[in-house]
Order: sequence, then structure tokens, then C-alpha cells
Amino acid sequence: MLKSLLLLIALFVYSDSIGIRPSQFIGVRGQLKCNGKAASKVLVKLYDHDTFTLDDKIAEGKTDSQGSFEISGNAHEVSRITPKLNVYHDCDDLLPCQRKFSITIPKSYINQAQSSRFYDAGTIELAGKFPGESRDCIH
Repeated sequence: MLKSLLLLIALFVYSDSIGIRPSQFIGVRGQLKCNGKAASKVLVKLYDHDTFTLDDKIAEGKTDSQGSFEISGNAHEVSRITPKLNVYHDCDDLLPCQRKFSITIPKSYINQAQSSRFYDAGTIELAGKFPGESRDCIH
């Protein structure tokens, strides 16, 4: 069993070194508002969502003074990535930790190389409640 596991790990390391596992580029941009005003310094993270393991972080950033963000990065997976954007904020919130919601990014926005083609999340009002919203203290 241990030999099989070590062989599998070695195969993944080797496949990375010779370029078998393709690089997949994803980029997202948008603007966040809180009660109609720009939501600055809001943390946004781009992930590859994994079903059976922890999600892989691709990139992170914060909104600017206008509430705008643009993040992008590359992921290396044998299969196609499942990109999602996590937003962590305190809009209309007095409870400990931050509110967190995720947006699934369509796979059609995955590129094989760095690109100027970004998924436009549009303008998002943070004051409402989002489906699947949770709280996150660690992020």
C-alpha cells in the first residue's frame, strides 16, 4: 500500500516536471458595494473547488477604494479545474467573523495560457443575504 502511494506521488511530481499536467488560467473582475457605496478592502479569493480534498487557492486580493477587484492565476490539475470566487465581508454585520459567499465561475472562462479574457462578476451588492452564505473566521 505504501509503495503504491509513493509511486503515485512520484508520478505526479514527474508529470509536473515534464509538463504533462496543463496550466489552466482563470481571471475574475467585478465591483462590490455595501448599501450602494463602494466596499473597499474586501477580501476576495479565487479557488479551484475540489470535491474530496481541500480547495486549492489560485489567487487573492482586496477591492480598491472604488470597490473594484481583478484577480487571476494559474492552476495545475490533471482534470479541468472548477473555479470559484469567495468573498469575505462585514457589510451590514455586527457578528464575529466575516460573512462569506461563493460564486461559481463558468468553466468556459478557463484558458490554457494567461489571457485578457476575464469572467465579469459585475456589480454585487453585499447588503443582501446570499444562497449558501456562511461565516468564516480563519480564511
